Amino acid sequence: MKVIFFANTDWYLYNFRLDLARHLVAQGAEVVMMSPPGEYGERLEKEGFRWIALPMERRSLNPFKELRLLRVIRDVFRREQPDAVHSFTIKSVVYGGLAARAVGIRCRIHAVTGLGHVFVSKTPRARLLKPLVRWLLRIALRGSHSRLIVQNPDDRQLFVNLKLIDPNHIHLIKSSGVDTEVFVPTRHRRGTRFRVLLAARLLWEKGIREYAHAAEKLAVRTERIEFLLAGATDPGNPASVDEDDIRVWQLTGVLTVLGHVDDVQYLMREVDLVVLPSYREGVPRGLIEAAAMALPIVTTDAPGCREVVDDGVNGLLVPVGDADALARAIEYLLDHPDKCREFGRAGREKVLREFDQKIVFALTDQVYRELGLLP
Repeated sequence: MKVIFFANTDWYLYNFRLDLARHLVAQGAEVVMMSPPGEYGERLEKEGFRWIALPMERRSLNPFKELRLLRVIRDVFRREQPDAVHSFTIKSVVYGGLAARAVGIRCRIHAVTGLGHVFVSKTPRARLLKPLVRWLLRIALRGSHSRLIVQNPDDRQLFVNLKLIDPNHIHLIKSSGVDTEVFVPTRHRRGTRFRVLLAARLLWEKGIREYAHAAEKLAVRTERIEFLLAGATDPGNPASVDEDDIRVWQLTGVLTVLGHVDDVQYLMREVDLVVLPSYREGVPRGLIEAAAMALPIVTTDAPGCREVVDDGVNGLLVPVGDADALARAIEYLLDHPDKCREFGRAGREKVLREFDQKIVFALTDQVYRELGLLP
């Protein structure tokens, strides 16, 4: 079997799908990586994978450029002649599905890891694009050998309600999984200050504004807490946080801004609580990694996020967009270290039960078998 993994960034392929690619290679498959250019392409090649760089601009709305890109993808598929195309994220699913259909590639696996800016945002631009994206998705997902993988029940129901694909062709696989032999609990950190971490792409939709506001509220109540922000801005996304805001947070000391961090596992050993006040997710990998390391979590009662946290069992859920509720939840865990330990133990058990990458691999293999790609 030869399969092309297609995503909108090389970073995504390297950080979230490298282990799945290795798993398929161990079963005798050839996996080719495809994405726009980036610094992680070389890393993929060092891992032994052939990587194809595409002239793909994530924010482009120029119809001529997008048609040219579709032709490039079609030509790559025609030249490579894969048995299957496995696409990740909405734009790659649309373009990968359309190009694969055009050259007669029957087996198409579409992984939607969250619905993205167009579906989450309420901006005029997003509202304008939403009907077009729905129409293109309906075409891209069509076919008896097309399968859709979603990460949470809300996304599954949305695709069913919009009648974008046969419901029997939708598979629910919660997250891309985590290696529970790598992300393991460490001894309880003994620092002078309670350290809170938000690690994500710096997009407003991740709840960055609410996190900064919660930090400001708690700063006037106690000096026992420090708020860390790890991640890089994403110029290819309209919801990217402004550099000016980041500078203000850093200069005023509201947040300790770390920028992009390669070794998130090491960083999580140095914190007491992980927070993600996101508006909507597939299933956030960072929260699963934190839970695997027996860290308590505060996140929103939003699709994807609530899949990781059972409220009051391994963390706390707060309403979307509510900085006051977020601050109260963080302060509660600051004042109750026993609850932090209790939530951490329960989180580790939940990950072992639901999110271990071996479970994800087995469920993905079932999709491939359904299409006749694996014995």
